[in-house]
Amino acid sequence: MYESRLPLADTELAVITSFSPCRESIQRGKLIPISDAERRRPTLLFLHGWHDNAASFAVLFEPLAVRFNLVAVDWPGHGLSAHRQTDNYYYFMDYVDDLAQIIQSLSSQNLMLVGHSLGALVAAAYAGAFPESVTGLVLIEGLAPLHESAERVPERLRQGIESRMRRRQRQSAEFKLDSFQAALSVRCRVNRLTPDQLRPLVQRATYTDGKHWYWRHDDKLRCDSLFRMTKEQVKALMRQIECPVLSVIGDKGFSYLKEPDAGLSWLRQAGQIVVPGGHHCHLDSPQLVCEQILLLSSKINKLV
Repeated sequence: MYESRLPLADTELAVITSFSPCRESIQRGKLIPISDAERRRPTLLFLHGWHDNAASFAVLFEPLAVRFNLVAVDWPGHGLSAHRQTDNYYYFMDYVDDLAQIIQSLSSQNLMLVGHSLGALVAAAYAGAFPESVTGLVLIEGLAPLHESAERVPERLRQGIESRMRRRQRQSAEFKLDSFQAALSVRCRVNRLTPDQLRPLVQRATYTDGKHWYWRHDDKLRCDSLFRMTKEQVKALMRQIECPVLSVIGDKGFSYLKEPDAGLSWLRQAGQIVVPGGHHCHLDSPQLVCEQILLLSSKINKLV
């Protein structure tokens, strides 16, 4: 796998690819393989969840690199990517704009998006706005963008503003950890996963000054959203998705993803499978998830 930096309009992202990108193309904001044969392959674009990074998909890379060009990005403020400007927060729709720019950088005409959690919601929103640009969606432990009733707007706005106020009042000192193992233990406890499952993710999410370890992610990520779409707005967006969609959920994950209002019933071509695992079920059941991605790809190829 290859590490690259991809410039966007207002920031720069860290990117992992299964192919060696043409250096001149990166300078032009493109991720184009050097090899002509690789340029003709379908592309899988991996989109990670909140407080995760591109390495959360590392266990899937080797089995899928035989068939696809793989691209995994760190969202702004995550992993090795740059943080947003100090006066800029992390609006959900800005992630969709980031994704649109990432997709513009790719040369593939056969593009599948694989999103986990936040990444799944962003992928679904993008596919609703730009249905012609995506041939397939794999949404892991996430479906439609989060929505709530219009009556909650005042409460949501107040909650979001107050979360920013609390952040401004906090001391600016970074949260220190005594060792990498301490950081790994924190994530294992929060995510209920093993050290081996989380080590690649935590290695990418931390840095050391030689004495202490620190998290790389932007502290502004912890601020609450100021606004969410209504159910009607989200439903209208999801109904515009044209490509086949596969929802993957863990048997110990978010149970609400099985409910009608989670968004599956609003899609034209959609199926859902349950695999062993929790919210990070692609780490609990990587082989099953890879098999399902390959099956969806085969289905899409038959439709083309």
